[in-house]
Amino acid sequence: MRHTRPRWAYAWLMQNAYWWERLFKTIDAGDAAGFVDFLTPDAQFRFGNAPMIQGAREIGVAVTAFFGSIRSSQHRLVKSWCAGESAGCEGEVTYTRHDGSVVTFPFANVFQLRGEKISSYRIYVDISTLSVAG
Repeated sequence: MRHTRPRWAYAWLMQNAYWWERLFKTIDAGDAAGFVDFLTPDAQFRFGNAPMIQGAREIGVAVTAFFGSIRSSQHRLVKSWCAGESAGCEGEVTYTRHDGSVVTFPFANVFQLRGEKISSYRIYVDISTLSVAG
């Protein structure tokens, strides 16, 4: 069943700088519960080449584990766009490892929306060197 909200109704949400700022501040705060609040209960989530995760609860568990694997993150949004019920962005994320070393990666995110929630969250990034000590 498709959501009945008009396609144009998503544009205001995804082009709203405050929405993007709130999303990335939540992530950078390491707030897994806050992150899950952006998702539909049946959301799908893929981080890089990791397997797809289904369900907000399962995503919360995975995100909590990831947040525990780093000291901190800081996202810088470069560009965002919206087309119908899809939205995306590109930017840079800087991770601080537990040993204090820092590494920055470019990323792109692609979302499918249902109402004001994300039903599919795909992160395109290569973090293969994140676990390598600096």
